[in-house]
Amino acid sequence: MDLVALQPLFSTLWVVWFFVLFIGILLRTLAPSRKRELEQDAHIPFREDTSDRRR
Repeated sequence: MDLVALQPLFSTLWVVWFFVLFIGILLRTLAPSRKRELEQDAHIPFREDTSDRRR
């Protein structure tokens, strides 16, 4: 059995793998336990820079 004959199987498994990966990322990101962390991260661009860069 050569790899050309297995190409449709590999293509299907590739799509299934990415779908599972995408759902896993969504579940991890939208988990209620991560809400505080993500809200803190969302405010990073608005934080005042306290380091002295005028040297």
